[in-house]
Amino acid sequence: MQLHLLDLLPAGTAAIPIRAIDQANWDNVTAALTPVQRAYAGTTGFTPKAGRVCLLPSEDGRLERVLFGLGDTKAAAHDSFVAGRLVALLPEGRYRFEESGLDLADAALAWLMSSYRFDRYKKAAAALPVLVAPESIDAEAVLRIARAVAAGRDLVNTPSNGLGPAEIEAAARALAERFGAAINVTSGEELEQEFPMVHAVGKASTRPPRLIDLTWGPADAPRVTLVGKGVVFDTGGLDIKPSSGMLLMKKDMGGAAAALSAAEMVMGSGLKLRLRLIIPAVENAIAGNAFRPGDILTARSGLTVEIGNTDAEGRLILADALSLAEAEKPDLIIDFATLTGAARTALGPDLPAFFTEDDALASAVETAGREAIDPVWRLPLHAPYASLLDSKVADLNNVSGGPFAGAITAALFLRRFAPNTKRHVHFDLYGWNPSTKPGRPEGGEVQTARLVHQLLKTLYPAD
Repeated sequence: MQLHLLDLLPAGTAAIPIRAIDQANWDNVTAALTPVQRAYAGTTGFTPKAGRVCLLPSEDGRLERVLFGLGDTKAAAHDSFVAGRLVALLPEGRYRFEESGLDLADAALAWLMSSYRFDRYKKAAAALPVLVAPESIDAEAVLRIARAVAAGRDLVNTPSNGLGPAEIEAAARALAERFGAAINVTSGEELEQEFPMVHAVGKASTRPPRLIDLTWGPADAPRVTLVGKGVVFDTGGLDIKPSSGMLLMKKDMGGAAAALSAAEMVMGSGLKLRLRLIIPAVENAIAGNAFRPGDILTARSGLTVEIGNTDAEGRLILADALSLAEAEKPDLIIDFATLTGAARTALGPDLPAFFTEDDALASAVETAGREAIDPVWRLPLHAPYASLLDSKVADLNNVSGGPFAGAITAALFLRRFAPNTKRHVHFDLYGWNPSTKPGRPEGGEVQTARLVHQLLKTLYPAD
């Protein structure tokens, strides 16, 4: 896969200064401008509203300074990634942030994430402005995050004819080689025996399914396992989706991309933990051997599952992966999945749902989301709803069969396959930016990856 080589120029490089301004310091800023610049700002009607830019000329007509409005930084709706707007507003050139009230690490990250472009299939647009690393930040740490996000976005944005289970495996192998991790891939007859629901979901595709298992870090460190749903395309199976429902189904491996991105950040940060990354990678296709509504599958755990709907395939492959993860008795399991439309209906595309039974862990997740500017919202694992998954012929059904609480019943289904791991977080994410926002270009997104990195940095700091 292509990796966007996002970069920051070395601190101290000569560049055009950017002064970030909110309403409180606007008068002080104007007083420090030259008379020509003050008149120019007034003539153009510049005010420090969020995202407003004023390009101030020198007396010889060159661009000398940029004023950038932050708006009301104390407002609840203030976007901490507002500096990302500059990438689209500034002409090509070198720029640096002046020290101000702006969080420069967040600003640099927003700039880099806004600079992302998916240009594998189309010639890149004009060159973008570049940023000098602020002296007060850990530039390498910011770059690690931005590059991991870019790599994950590339995976989500790649159409399914360019990304199948083999390509997800290749991305995982490249990551393992880069960080000296061990990797094992199960496929073929062994997959059918060891991970029968992964095999059942993926067997109708001409691109064979597989289970990818990566491990990194010392064996005696706390064990953290990331599990990512890797459905490279979802037709819905025999319960086929309408054409409109398939248009974005290349992103149904967004959970795998988020897990890979988070793993890259964790390994790059050198956290003190034993990281395991498990990705069941399949295509939910249609053929004569596709699994059917009414089929009963026996999971890796031994539980039997009646198929109420073949379009609820993600939870099936995650179930086998979670059973593998729990067998090692890790300290923490985190799974990522583009799982339900119900979560999008409840919270919209920008706010992934998360589920956990551990209140202290939930609080830590919410804090990490705020710190990483990667927000989430907790939904309840309401135990009485588990009865909605009852089956008359198997241990449980893969769907509730009704219109209510779809995200909750999906999460309850997954909990049946990791019942003894109390520190388990399930993220139900969208994996896509429907429109461009600062730091979040339209297209594939690795939601919750930065949150998980921040969470694990807090729980298991590096040396």
